[in-house]
Order: sequence, then C-alpha cells, then structure tokens
Amino acid sequence: MPTPNKPSFLPSASSRQRWHSARTLCGRVQGPLHTWLLDKGSLTARLQAKSEGRFHVQLLRQSWHRANLSEARLLGIAPRARVLVREVILHGNNQPWVFARSIFPYSSLQGSLRRMGKFDSRPLGAFLFSQAGMRRGPMEVSRFSDAGSTPGADDAVWGRRSVFYIDNKPLLVSEVFLPEFIASL
Repeated sequence: MPTPNKPSFLPSASSRQRWHSARTLCGRVQGPLHTWLLDKGSLTARLQAKSEGRFHVQLLRQSWHRANLSEARLLGIAPRARVLVREVILHGNNQPWVFARSIFPYSSLQGSLRRMGKFDSRPLGAFLFSQAGMRRGPMEVSRFSDAGSTPGADDAVWGRRSVFYIDNKPLLVSEVFLPEFIASL
C-alpha cells in the first residue's frame, strides 16, 4: 500500500529496485543533477541553501518493519530483520524536492544513538553531519520511473543511497530527487 503523498514508484519495503555503484553513473546523467547525486556532503545543508531557508521536512511514516533483502545486505544485518523505517519528503520553496527513506537497525538505536529514532519532522542530515567520527560508505545510484506514465516519456528520476556509520553503528539513507527538484535546476 503506497504511503500517502508518496509517488508509487519510489523505494518501499517491498521494492526490488536495482542499485548500482556510483561509478557506473558517469555519462548516464548529465547536467546539474549529476553533481547532486554524487555530492558526499550534507544534502540537507545544500537544499536549505538552494531554497534560501524555505525548507521543511514532511514526515510520511516512521514505524517498525522488516528490512528488505537489499537493505539488510547493505547494512550487514539478518535478512528480514526488524528495522525502524522513516520516510519523509524534503520540501524546498514549498515544492516536494526529495523523497528520503532511512533504515535504522534495532542495534543502531541503542545507547547514545537511541534519540535517532525520534526525529519526527526534523532533518536527519543535520544530525548526521554534526557527529564527530561519522563516516559514510560508498554511494549507490538508481533510476526510478513511474509505471503509470506514458510509454517513452522522460519520466525517470534518480536516487542515491549510502550507509552512514556513527560509533560504528550503521543506518541506511536513500534519497530520490523528485521531478519538481529536477525542474528547479
């Protein structure tokens, strides 16, 4: 069942989306979106700057689910392990710019990091990039297309994902750049 306000072609727990190393992106995405996809800095900070402060986070859902096989493999956890799933839309200039899906393994929400499970509509990126010793794993990219669109239409949007480590505890963040954002470039 699609989450309210979330386009149906975006990642979900049942997604069989194919992700590829960011190195394979070269030549497939041209123009300014290419630099946004490969940027290793804080997406939140870049979006806040681009929107000149007219930025907010819309929480779509935050609840316990099972990790899909691709997510579990990337996080190094048991297949179908219970994880906290947080899905949000990052808005800039009152437009939906980015869909973000974060996966928190139960073991990562223990101890000093338990507050990560209570972000609600606060930006996760601001927290992640303020953590001393935070490191980011390799970036993966994927192309998404709307199955309900007109065949042959340029309906694809691109996304990226990577695992972040705080105190050697992993969490996965996937970000998909929506058509309204692409149009603003």
